[in-house]
Amino acid sequence: MTSIDVVGRRSVALPRKRIRPGELVVQAILFLAAAISALTTVGIVFSLLLPALEFFGEVSPTEFFTGTTWAPLFEPAHFGVLPLVVGTLMISFWSALVAFPLGLGVAIYLSEYAAPKASAVLKPMLEILAAIPTVVLGYFALTWVTPFLRDQLGLETEIFNALSASLVIGVMLIPTIASLSEDAMAAVPRDLRDGGYALGADKLQVSTRIVVPAAVSGIIAAFVLAFSRAVGETMIVLIAAGQLARITLDPRLAIETMTAFIGATGNGDNPTGSIEYKTIFAVGLTLFVITLVMNLVSIRLVRKFREVYE
Repeated sequence: MTSIDVVGRRSVALPRKRIRPGELVVQAILFLAAAISALTTVGIVFSLLLPALEFFGEVSPTEFFTGTTWAPLFEPAHFGVLPLVVGTLMISFWSALVAFPLGLGVAIYLSEYAAPKASAVLKPMLEILAAIPTVVLGYFALTWVTPFLRDQLGLETEIFNALSASLVIGVMLIPTIASLSEDAMAAVPRDLRDGGYALGADKLQVSTRIVVPAAVSGIIAAFVLAFSRAVGETMIVLIAAGQLARITLDPRLAIETMTAFIGATGNGDNPTGSIEYKTIFAVGLTLFVITLVMNLVSIRLVRKFREVYE
């Protein structure tokens, strides 16, 4: 088959490339991987939704979402989930105060200041920190951080308290924020840095006023991912923060989070199908909706502030 271009010269149309069997196999494997991920998510939603709907058939949603007393295992039972929500958000807030500035500072240092030898030492250390099991971090918070706060700093904290758990979770999140933020900064073109230096800016000004704003979409994504991980953390809060569901903003007191309740209650002591058993799924569905909303907000923010470089 031939064709004629705009200047009258003949051009030969290339034959359509034949798809090799190996490419079809690779496409099928990739599609299967994507389908498994989607179906797993759908399965998780249904596994939470059906028992949760049965729970709300016995407990009023108004009582569940607006009640201020959470005591599903006592008589009379109370199913107000607000204490668990407040405890979860408080833990996430205080851990974010620790993780966000420190993680961003580490990312700026590794991206803009660190020599290759320093990066070769610091990056493996961050990876080791990220690999520590959370149950170990939970006992570290209980047996070292809490005594340090009480004996060395003189804070009147309870044995189980939100502050020690939040501090340890914040440290745990530093590698996540630092790694993702550094990747976002590395994607900023070198020409932007050179332009800043050409205008007389120093390294600090280039880092904070050029590189960080240019990488803000990736940094926001790192922050939201870290915050979502703090919301979903289980073992640290279960061990160090306590299991006392109450509404308080004082991090020195013991609290209970949604994940801690699920971890403590889902140990097989409650009969399957009982109202106590169904509370696990109701709380889990609430936690799922919270994290879903956070991810949707994150996607919107990332798209709004995304910078595209050629």
